[in-house]
Amino acid sequence: MKQFLILAAWLIAVTTNAQNRNENPLATTALQKLIVAEANIKQLYVEEVDEEKMVEEAIKNMLSQLDPHSSYTPAKDVKALTEPLEGNFEGIGVQYNMVDDTLVIVQPVSDGPSEKVGIMAGDRIITVNDTSIAGKKMTTEDIKRVLRGPKGSKVRLGIMRQGVKGLSYFTVTRDKIPVFSIDAKYMVDATTGYIRINNFGATTYEEFKSAVRMLQDQGMQDLILDLQGNGGGYLEAAVKISNEFLEKNDLIVFTEGRVMPRQNYLSDGNGSFTKGKVVVLIDSYTASASEIVSGAIQDHDRGLIIGRRSFGKGLVQRAINMPDGSMIRLTTAHYYSPSGRCIQKPYEKGKGDEYNRDMLTRLNSGELTNPDSIHFADSLKFTTLKNHRTVYGGGGIMPDVYVALDTMQYTRFHRELMAKSSIAQSCLKFVDQNRKKLQKKYKTFDSFKSSYDVPQELIDMVLESAKKEKIEYNDSILEKTLPMLKLQLKALIARDLWEMNEYYQIMNEINNIYVRGLAALKDEHYDDRLSK
Repeated sequence: MKQFLILAAWLIAVTTNAQNRNENPLATTALQKLIVAEANIKQLYVEEVDEEKMVEEAIKNMLSQLDPHSSYTPAKDVKALTEPLEGNFEGIGVQYNMVDDTLVIVQPVSDGPSEKVGIMAGDRIITVNDTSIAGKKMTTEDIKRVLRGPKGSKVRLGIMRQGVKGLSYFTVTRDKIPVFSIDAKYMVDATTGYIRINNFGATTYEEFKSAVRMLQDQGMQDLILDLQGNGGGYLEAAVKISNEFLEKNDLIVFTEGRVMPRQNYLSDGNGSFTKGKVVVLIDSYTASASEIVSGAIQDHDRGLIIGRRSFGKGLVQRAINMPDGSMIRLTTAHYYSPSGRCIQKPYEKGKGDEYNRDMLTRLNSGELTNPDSIHFADSLKFTTLKNHRTVYGGGGIMPDVYVALDTMQYTRFHRELMAKSSIAQSCLKFVDQNRKKLQKKYKTFDSFKSSYDVPQELIDMVLESAKKEKIEYNDSILEKTLPMLKLQLKALIARDLWEMNEYYQIMNEINNIYVRGLAALKDEHYDDRLSK
């Protein structure tokens, strides 16, 4: 009853304030219904109700009637949602994977708390604070719960190491562990640099500036910016990175909504890469902040966009923190590219399932595999701001150079191996068994890349895993699968011995969008494409 009285008093205050502002108190009718319904269910329903769950479901249902990106996140999940964009988390600082229900260290974070006490790649964590975790089915959340904790807290790890009898014990003092947005940065050749960004977080801009400086010091004149699969992130990061390419007072993006006035974001002319050729790689999962960068570069004729039409997520969400730590992300405006294109693809309110099937719709329509299947109405034509080229709206960023999805690149057998983690797990076991031998033979990545051949031993491990998972294949399918499988295994070994940077240097060789992007950058008609 106390809660009901509090709600009633608040409702009276809301109504009174509406009257004092000469507003129609009946405008609060919907709110009154919601509060009275919740209070009466709580007080009068025949059985006990989970009030918190009931309210959460009501909020979810309200948001489900809106656009596909307005959402509710329970308090327990908020940290996991925001952590990848915040630039750090607090923990012991290791990359790990589960091999046969045992947690194996793939790499300790460089200069992180685990590396400082002597934990090495290949170590197995058997106990945490004297409690065994080996041989148990653990989810990702289970692992995070035992390994992460507040900065300064300590955890005692029992480690099994090859060649060492029994367990070795290490006390690790948890610390802030950086989460990087840039997966790879390297020189493709003497004058061409490559940077891959996986999201737009709190540290992305500084990471990007550092990467550009490093590559320029190595002779970079032209850049491949890889945004494939980048789901977006912070608007501010996208604006700052776009600024690095543009001249002073170029419009980067603008936002506008029903109650949100138009806001323009302009470049300041102090970017670090305002000269030199640029190609941006995008695909169907390039979204949000990535589309802001792609749209700005395209609309100002600053570079070529290579790949397939991007996702089309052009809705601005405002994070609203609730009293219990949960969060509502509410759409308040649209993103528009400099030429005026609305980045958001069409949707119907309350039809999230249909919206989420868009990629399947694109595949079935032929858009992902055949450029001739893509048709634009005249109303969707826009022009770029410098050279007045034709570009298209209608949702997402349409590339200047279209690259069809190669549905035959991976065989069915290969896709099933990946889905069952047979390739990754076999590779982890192989590196674990041969790490010292590999490190001794291949002192540098260049020597590994140029001369390493995947041995039959590893192929046999993958095939044995396929047998256990009951994945069927024949000699003909295996023969077609082997070239791509070997390349992927080689890339994964490079990742485990070095980092993701080396992984992409190998995998990019067969990435069709990357290959076309590099060709476009080197094409003598590059400038002509930007003027048509």
